[in-house]
Amino acid sequence: MAPPTSTYRLQIRAGLTLSDAAALCPQLADLGVGAIYCSPVLRSTEGSDHGYDVTDPTMIDPARGGEQGWAELVAATREHGLGLVVDIVPNHLGVEAPPQNPSWWSVLRDGQQSEFAAWYDIDWSFPITLPVLGDDFDHDQLSIDTAAGELRYFEHRFPLAEGSWSDGDDAMTVHERQHYRLINWREANTRLSYRRFFAVNGLAGLRVEDEQVFNATNERVLRWIADGQVSGIRVDHPDGLVDPGGYLQQLAEAAPDAWLVAEKILEPGEALPPSWPIAGTTGYDAMTELTQLLIDPAGEQALTDTYRELTVDSDDVSTHVRRAKDLVCRTLFGAEFARILRLLPEVVDAHGEQAAHDTLRELAVAFDVYRSYLPDGAEHLDAAMDRVRVDHGQLGPVLEALSPRLHDGDDEVARRFQQLTGPAMAKGLEDTAWYRHARLIALNEVGGDPGRFGMTTAQFHQAWQRRAAEQPDSMLSLSTHDTKRGEDVRARIACLSELPQAWHHAAENFLAEAGVPDPRFGYFLAQTLVGVGFAERERLHAYAEKAMREAAEHTTWDEPDETYEQAVHIAIDRAYDDPSVRGILDKVHALVEQPGWSNALSQKLIQLTGPGVPDVYQGTELWEDSLVDPDNRRPVDFTSRAILAHSVTQCPPVDDTGAAKWWVTRHALRLRRDRPELFTGYAPLLATGNAAEHLVAFDRGGAITLATRLPITLAESGGWGSTTIRLDGTYTDVLTGGSHSGIVPVSEILHRLPVALLTRDE
Repeated sequence: MAPPTSTYRLQIRAGLTLSDAAALCPQLADLGVGAIYCSPVLRSTEGSDHGYDVTDPTMIDPARGGEQGWAELVAATREHGLGLVVDIVPNHLGVEAPPQNPSWWSVLRDGQQSEFAAWYDIDWSFPITLPVLGDDFDHDQLSIDTAAGELRYFEHRFPLAEGSWSDGDDAMTVHERQHYRLINWREANTRLSYRRFFAVNGLAGLRVEDEQVFNATNERVLRWIADGQVSGIRVDHPDGLVDPGGYLQQLAEAAPDAWLVAEKILEPGEALPPSWPIAGTTGYDAMTELTQLLIDPAGEQALTDTYRELTVDSDDVSTHVRRAKDLVCRTLFGAEFARILRLLPEVVDAHGEQAAHDTLRELAVAFDVYRSYLPDGAEHLDAAMDRVRVDHGQLGPVLEALSPRLHDGDDEVARRFQQLTGPAMAKGLEDTAWYRHARLIALNEVGGDPGRFGMTTAQFHQAWQRRAAEQPDSMLSLSTHDTKRGEDVRARIACLSELPQAWHHAAENFLAEAGVPDPRFGYFLAQTLVGVGFAERERLHAYAEKAMREAAEHTTWDEPDETYEQAVHIAIDRAYDDPSVRGILDKVHALVEQPGWSNALSQKLIQLTGPGVPDVYQGTELWEDSLVDPDNRRPVDFTSRAILAHSVTQCPPVDDTGAAKWWVTRHALRLRRDRPELFTGYAPLLATGNAAEHLVAFDRGGAITLATRLPITLAESGGWGSTTIRLDGTYTDVLTGGSHSGIVPVSEILHRLPVALLTRDE
């Protein structure tokens, strides 16, 4: 089975059920989509808007459409010639509400005697710790429902082991007889007894390395495959598993014809383990390259100077990353470190618990990728050890004692350390450092590289030639449900790299007038307002709250500083209401509007025609201004998009309607679907003339993509001028209908749009 020509991601929820997705199939087929790509659809916690907290992996979630909705979607995709790709969650199950998870309820009730005890990664040396108690907990707040066999704490319900209570027993006494203990919510980071997803207590890790657990928890997925209902699978968070490669191998053997991709975040220069039997990643690596292409390297020094001058932040990205990773390792992952230390009695006895803990923490901080997959990636462990030896020489003897066990992929110490470095990296980079360092926040993305400021056209071609050779069927993404800001927001912010002087003036005035207490966060906020524009005010307030709490410098989720937060919210209102502040931003918006649209169209067409399987995140066929989740999971107005198919019959202008983006998306997707033979290779095409560096052009094997980069600099230097490109025949631009052959002025091809998609005339 060939990979899909493209995918269209839908966030399946109560507001967009599987039946609704089935009804969208005609519209998406008309758009040119190759496959519907669904967020998790198995039963999850009631009210969950994302579905990653699956509570019963054997059934379709009734709130998402249930079995009937699933049957309708399968039938609709077949009727309209669409593939069906499903997002699956092998790493964990949702345990926030125990009564909703039958397997977790059984484990809490029966402990190790439960038939599901082997499912969960629990340290059975202790009772299962459940961090639900409030700071004002009193024993009288516990109660027993003997008829239901439950222990209750306000709205929380927990099962009672058989025979664990009798008449006259008080609730606290009965609680002490259970296989679990309720603890204060603040103790989760130090006392949790089960592996969790990142720092989310409501997601308990699964032991899918056990074949019986693999079969039981993947039962529905395997049935989809056996019945031929799905054509592709996206595997969520494989880094959390003991053996990601082994899991993917089992899945590939069960689904030999399915297109498999994994949500693996690759750091710069990192490659997928060669033994993984998958088509590639979910596309954050491609997203990083596309964003870097839009950044002008010539603006780096000026923007760096502006950032340091206005924010008084002289630290580079690596310093922020190390500091943030150290913070999360010290505050979030105490329980995980403690569990590893319990496996190292000989090291603890010889060197002391504190030295052993410090060494493991420093190694996690020094790790330069999300994790290793021993024996793959051992060089990253070696590099981390070398850094710790240099920076913390006193820990050398402990390192030598730890090294044999950390290098042995079969040792539980090594396995758990590999499962720890991923969360440490994710929480340290994506959820902390990327909200602190703000030189140019278009670069602060999942899988991003803020330390690198742009790339040349030649460097981009080299990267995508490697992509064509090594991962021709990997997913290509521009926006996802996890991106920190949407594709068009990044495209607008990227324009600032071409406006260093104007931006310096605007940022300086904004910081002076808006009144954000921390100039670094004010600088971050100003760029956000440039990228989003004056969107719905409440969205910016919600985003600012999340951003400043994630940064964890002046306020946090656990200890909000109301005074600081209120000052930030006042600054946002001032940006909307105060003419002096709004005027500053209006001037920048005017400067980046047209170039931002140009960037957005360029990265979209390059993504849609590049080597790989492009994904269109729901709604992004029009301009989009999304920020981090849950903002990027807002409902999409599909009706307005359907109207375009009837009302737009010729190439539209590039304006605020977004019709031009829809036009480009539709024609690129349709061409990939209808003429797949035109997309089989990757050959850079080089322009000649004064503006050659502004043209990104490549031939995929019959389909030629042309896109504009650095549009502001291009305009300031007089436009395309004498720049030409040579075509080896007569070609038609499927976007405009223009015909071109031989040596053609780029200005002739790009006279209506900043992009073109050419096919050779027969």
